[in-house]
Amino acid sequence: MKPFVYIVLLFTISSINAQNMKSDLPYAVVPPHPEKYTATTVAARMIDGLGFRYYWATEGLRPEDLDYKVSDEGRTSAETVHHIYDLSKMIVNATTKTPNGKIEKDSLSFDELRSATLLNFQKASTILLEAESLDDFNIIFKNDYGTSEHPFWISISGTIEDAIWHSGQIAMLRRASGNPFNSKVSVFSGKVRK
Repeated sequence: MKPFVYIVLLFTISSINAQNMKSDLPYAVVPPHPEKYTATTVAARMIDGLGFRYYWATEGLRPEDLDYKVSDEGRTSAETVHHIYDLSKMIVNATTKTPNGKIEKDSLSFDELRSATLLNFQKASTILLEAESLDDFNIIFKNDYGTSEHPFWISISGTIEDAIWHSGQIAMLRRASGNPFNSKVSVFSGKVRK
């Protein structure tokens, strides 16, 4: 009888820990807005909106949702999640002034990718909220051929908007695989209705 009790206890503790880890992730709601409009606070807010959409697009995805794709040529939801993770690294690298090199395929689980992506968004937003100008936040690429820099404008129209686009794709794919995201999520208010 004792081994059975220990097994039940172990599963209960693991389940509680897993729920606590989920609740520690940012963007279940959009954080409070900044007090004033500046280029940096607007850019931070764009990333916060992206984080919120990504959080709910990926919340509760099942293995069958992650494997789902519309056609043989299309990406699965899991591949799209990984692509958004790569974009999140480019976004945070711009804010930390870190050059982007060759993208290595990270072998992270879905939960690890989701967590790292949300934390990257949060870090980039926090840096932007504390900054005075976007002028120093270039996207930097460094490879065997040299280094190139692109202004933050490219982060807005490129990586941030691309990540928003793909978050919408995940929301669409999960609906098609029979697991639509929480209908109480309000992308207008950035909150979850009761």
